[in-house]
Order: sequence, then C-alpha cells, then structure tokens
Amino acid sequence: MNTSAANPEASAGGSGAGNETHAWLGDAIPDVPLSKAQSRVVDVIGRNPQLSSYADIAEIAKRADVNNSTVVRAAQHLGYRGWPDLQRELRSRYLVMISTEETLTEHGEHRSPLHDAINHDIENLRLTLDSTTADDAEAAIAAMAAAKSITVLGIGSFAGPASVMAHLGSTMGYPITLENRGGVHLASSTNTLGEGDVLVVINMWRSVRQIIVTAEAAKQAGATVIAISDMRRGRLAAAADHLLVVASEGISFFQSVTAANSLVYGLLAGMEAAHPERSRAAIRRTQQLWKDLDIYLD
Repeated sequence: MNTSAANPEASAGGSGAGNETHAWLGDAIPDVPLSKAQSRVVDVIGRNPQLSSYADIAEIAKRADVNNSTVVRAAQHLGYRGWPDLQRELRSRYLVMISTEETLTEHGEHRSPLHDAINHDIENLRLTLDSTTADDAEAAIAAMAAAKSITVLGIGSFAGPASVMAHLGSTMGYPITLENRGGVHLASSTNTLGEGDVLVVINMWRSVRQIIVTAEAAKQAGATVIAISDMRRGRLAAAADHLLVVASEGISFFQSVTAANSLVYGLLAGMEAAHPERSRAAIRRTQQLWKDLDIYLD
C-alpha cells in the first residue's frame, strides 16, 4: 500500500480542518471527550484516510506527536479493543469511500495471487479473532439454539457464508432458511418474523439498503437480529442484538469471505453442541436420505 504520499494532508477525505475533513469516518469516531493527545490522534486519522487505514501504529503516533501507547489508549477510549480493531474499522470505511476500480490501485500488483490471498486471509482471521470475543459468539449461538425459526440473509458474494450456515444448520435439524434475494422476495420471506425468530444478516463492504431496512424492521417486530459485518458502527450494528465483527478485505477489487465463513463454522459447531441429540438424529436421517436418493457415487 502507498501510505507515504508526498502531501498526506491532501489524501482522500479533504485537506481542511474541522468536521468536513473527518466526514469519511461517519460514526466510527463517537462524540466523546478527548484529551489533547487523543484529539491529535483523531485529527491525524481524520485528515489521512489512506494512511490511517494501512500505516502501522508507530507512523500514526509520529504524525500525532504522541507515543504508541497513546494511540492504543485513544482507540480504547473510542470503544475499540485497541489500534488493530480501530484500524480494521477505518479500512472498511476507506474501502467503501473509494471506487471499486481504485481498490485495485490500493492493493497493487501480486507477487503470487495464491500466496498473497492466503497470507492476507490469515491476517483477516487474526483480526477477526481479535475483534470478536468468545462471549459474543456464545450469545449468538444461544439465541439461535432457542429460536423458533432462523432466516439467514446474504446477497452477492456474501450469500456464500449465508448458504453454508443455512445448509448445514438444516442438516442438523434447525428450522433455518436461506434468503439470498432482494426486492419482493426479501419482503415475503421476512414479513412474518417476530418474537422468537432470529434473523442472521451477513453484510460487509457497502451497506445494502434493503438488507439494513429488513434488519431494522425485524428488530422492531420483536425478532432477534444477529449481524455478521466488517463494521462495528453504523445502522446494521445499531439494529443488531448480537454483532459479530469480521475482517473482509481481499487482495483484488472484491472482499474476502474467508473470515466470515470461518466464523459461521464456529457458530455451527456451537449450534450442534447446543442440541447434540437432535442434531445427530437429524444428521442420521439426512445421511439415510442421501442413500435413498442415490445422491453420491460412493
């Protein structure tokens, strides 16, 4: 990444002072009292979207004329677990702000697309592990284990992890369905959600209006909303009863769903453990149906 532009104050997001310069941050930086040192950290972040999204903590500290620990404390004061968690949020918003084509410039050339993709996803998994606690996951699992019905919503690339969750959840006997369409289909499949139902929303990168509105409507109707997202703040996070944060940056113009898939596998394992007898009985029935339907060659 090119994080050392000749004029960092003129990087994407504006070069003037005040709120206009920081507009790209949205609600990533809450309106809380800051010390003078913390204010300098936030000002550096707001004025330099690209730099703050990719630079290491030492560079941010140098620009703000503070030490590394001050940057960490500033991130924690803003509601994040530390600098990596805040930077993951900043990067998610920066990638939304620039065009899809510009992401190719950001990511640069690949020495080996295969190895670069895998190494990048290893980092995504590490960031996800740092951003989402075991308690967060357990709370979401408990909600699904007690659900009357579960609808998993994901469209485009993000229908991938949604499909995995719905398919394997059904294999275990959960009352779970996939919704990977929008428009009238989405309205019809979610219009009965209410008390006792769970809506799992998988949405990363740009917020899809239909998905966000559906999550808000489900919450208002009394359903429990579980969000798997790469943003800790925003409308989807506000609508979620349980928020599971994943890293999603890819090495090309598209986002990666590797961390989201890994998180889904963890949730599914917890769902099986929550109802082991029912799950195993359903799995046995499924395997028998495979034989009866003569699905597999072996």
